[in-house]
Amino acid sequence: MTAFRIRGRVTTILAPLVAGANYARLLHLLVGWIFAGVILMIYPGTYRKGLGEILTNAVSLDVVLLALVALIPAARRAEGVQARLLLVPDREEDIGVEPSGTWADRRRTAGWLIGRVVLGSTVGFATVFGLTPVFDLLTGPRALRYLPLVPVLALGYGWLVVWAGRLQLAMAVRLLGPSPADRLAEAELRAERLLERNRLARELHDSIGHALTVTVLQAGAAREIADPAFAAKALEVIEETGRQAMEDLERTLVLLRETPAGGPSAGGTSAGRTSGSGAATEQPGIDQLPALFDTARAAGCPVEANIEVPAGALPGVLSRESYRIVQEGVTNALKYAPGQPVDVQVAVREGQLELRCANRLVAAPGRAGAGRKGGKGLRGIRERAVLLGGAASAGPAESPGPSAEGGGEWVLDVRLPLRLGS
Repeated sequence: MTAFRIRGRVTTILAPLVAGANYARLLHLLVGWIFAGVILMIYPGTYRKGLGEILTNAVSLDVVLLALVALIPAARRAEGVQARLLLVPDREEDIGVEPSGTWADRRRTAGWLIGRVVLGSTVGFATVFGLTPVFDLLTGPRALRYLPLVPVLALGYGWLVVWAGRLQLAMAVRLLGPSPADRLAEAELRAERLLERNRLARELHDSIGHALTVTVLQAGAAREIADPAFAAKALEVIEETGRQAMEDLERTLVLLRETPAGGPSAGGTSAGRTSGSGAATEQPGIDQLPALFDTARAAGCPVEANIEVPAGALPGVLSRESYRIVQEGVTNALKYAPGQPVDVQVAVREGQLELRCANRLVAAPGRAGAGRKGGKGLRGIRERAVLLGGAASAGPAESPGPSAEGGGEWVLDVRLPLRLGS
């Protein structure tokens, strides 16, 4: 076990020294040092001048020149491409390759250029003024005495290059990568896309869930009732419900499909119509609620509906979301209280849209209405209401009249403002 641990530690120490990325980063560091050396030789030179004066003049000139270079938008792109090639980042997107677009980008580019030259010069001077005396010592008359120092010096210099390369990479990610504002904008874009996908998932859940519920009830009723006319009507309802579900599925898949660059985004709004596979799929609205109620009645669920919404009173998004909310309420009634009357009220009052869906509680084994604690459907309704600036509640309530099951109703109540965002 001890030998295994020693071998592991030796591997940990030596592995970075033989990695190809280490030498690519050394080349990147030495380019910065060469730039500083060329400027030093041209001006101020080294002839008959003190070290302090030489360094002061050289550093001042380097900073001015690098700051001027950073003003060129393409300089940021060139540095980003070079850093991606030689610094070998874990993710290339951490280092940008876009030209400078703002003054903040130019300032960060200037900081990168100056930091790169400083770090590269440090490694370069360590290479020349550190290894040269060592080379002279090892080639002198007492070379054999100092020969054991070679591995230690080589290891020290190698790890100097490793840490300098890692520091250079960290600087590149910090100064050439996306700015905090860019990262925030990217995070907001990702959040917006996630919200859109969640909305589409809710749409698919509501549509497919309703279709499957109606299909199961119709198929079960047709099997139990030996009436060819009823069976034919049940098959007709199943066919129509399945067709509507397929259209909703097609529309959702079209919206989830990647769009070409420059085209409308998948998360963008539409005029309520999406083309796919050569056909246009209309998004359902509140005007299609009567057809929804007819489907529920055909499934054996009496629906009493009262819709008091003037034509054109609802914005498109509010009409669409209201349809989905009522659809989910009716689907829950079909699922948890099959055959029981459902009362639906849709009305515009005092600047808001009121949606109410109530059905009797059924205390059947394994299907107790009072046991509904809010699954994905009810959670989706609440999310829809909140996004539209409204509120939703669902739960058991006292029935105004007696019922065969001992009284009580399950009530879904949603209130949405007519003016979105108010």
